[in-house]
Amino acid sequence: MIRSELARLLRLFRHVVKRDAEREPPSHFFTPEETGRLHRITGDARTALDEQTWHDLLLPAYEEQLAQGTSIFGRQVLHRHLRAGLDDAGCAALGERLRGLLADPARLDALNLALRPLRYAETEVAGLLFEGEAPQAPAWAGFIWVLPLLLVMSLGLLVTQPLGWIATLAAVAPLMALQISYHRRLELWKNTLDSLNALLAGSHTLAQLGGPLLEPFVEERAAAARLHKRIGRSLLLRMIPAGEAYMNWFAAYNIRRYWKTIRTVYGARDFLRACYLRSAELEADVALARHLRRQQHWCWAERSAARMLDLQGGVHPLMEMPVPLSVSLDGQGAFISGQNASGKSTFLRMVGLNLVAARAFGFCYARQARLPAVPVRASMQNEDSLLGGESLYMSELRRARELLDASGEPAGICLVDEVFRGTNHLESVSAAAAVLESLCERDLVLVSSHNLVLARILAGKLEPYRIDTASGQPVLLPGVLRNPNGIALLATQGFGERIEGRAAEVARWLSAHLTESEDKRPPALSCA
Repeated sequence: MIRSELARLLRLFRHVVKRDAEREPPSHFFTPEETGRLHRITGDARTALDEQTWHDLLLPAYEEQLAQGTSIFGRQVLHRHLRAGLDDAGCAALGERLRGLLADPARLDALNLALRPLRYAETEVAGLLFEGEAPQAPAWAGFIWVLPLLLVMSLGLLVTQPLGWIATLAAVAPLMALQISYHRRLELWKNTLDSLNALLAGSHTLAQLGGPLLEPFVEERAAAARLHKRIGRSLLLRMIPAGEAYMNWFAAYNIRRYWKTIRTVYGARDFLRACYLRSAELEADVALARHLRRQQHWCWAERSAARMLDLQGGVHPLMEMPVPLSVSLDGQGAFISGQNASGKSTFLRMVGLNLVAARAFGFCYARQARLPAVPVRASMQNEDSLLGGESLYMSELRRARELLDASGEPAGICLVDEVFRGTNHLESVSAAAAVLESLCERDLVLVSSHNLVLARILAGKLEPYRIDTASGQPVLLPGVLRNPNGIALLATQGFGERIEGRAAEVARWLSAHLTESEDKRPPALSCA
């Protein structure tokens, strides 16, 4: 009877443990600053994507798609790869690892399960591990043990002396003051230790899984277990109801543990840093392999020269039903024209995201691709700012100045959408021609614009392409758009024949005055 009851309890215990192990970890929210901490510490601003390019290409949404089910550790590595890219050797090594994971789905699922403890971390620790020095403990920290001793002595006076309560109050006051002054710091440090323990727990589960890929985890399993024990909470105090709270208030246990664990963590920073990088890189690999298993339209990208680009059947992974488009450039950039709502901006974003993915991970979303591993710079969402006191045109000028200052350091690819919308037509064309000609001297430029005269002015520097939607699906073809639909759309939006007719009349008049022949094209800019 007793044996059967023990067996039943053992089965119940195993069921509870298994259920807890399979339970989905909580989803913690992390700010963009926290996710980008590792990149800011270790990245190179000259080759990294700048903030406007990051948002213009909708990369926050793409990053979120990649990082589903990933801890803050893996997210930070994915973010660093996207912002900074990988060199040829790093990209080749990543591709080899991803091929191995994709070829062994069972191993991929096992790694995904073993990495689950990392997702319990609710605080990023890259700043702690990679920058700054250890805070110095105040001189009185070594004498905190005196306070609980004085409290015990004062209790004796409280029992034996009429005014003993004064001594007790004097002993309790500094203990209470410590708890109040250190409260916020202790809460933050507790969350940090929990994240470090999640990192160490993840290293332990990976060591248990074993295999050639996880040999470093196996070799340092014992060291991780010892460090986990040193910075973990006391098992005895956890077993006593409210025991830790009493020890904190009346013996300053948490203050003493705070300074002790700080010394321990900073003393083991090299080891923790290595654990972080190995675990985060592995988790990023697993996230990418999971992502590729869900994709139907992708390929491994070959690397090309800086001013060469060949993307066949490229799509945007954030679109539900993307239409593949192809583009091939060799030395010259591209001027993209098309009807309103034909997909010019989407095309530029598709090209930009595939360039970023190829540089960061070695794959992209196309049938076939040869892409350069160069910085990408975009100017697509310039807006006026009421709070910042900046008009649309001033915003566009500021961004153009940033592109000119950055281009060639090193050479990259510029994606420009509807350049200089914030001023009149003549000045818009003039300023755009000057800026784009200068950019083309150093970078490969892809620009979309409704100012079709720019195609003629920039001939020889930008190949003309148009997005044709006559078949119902967008197709990229050589040449410049011949029949804009801006005026035709007036009728579809209910403006009436009178307004549509007057707009067409003015358009014919402007065309007669602004269209120039080839021999009247402005002279090329001097590079002197």
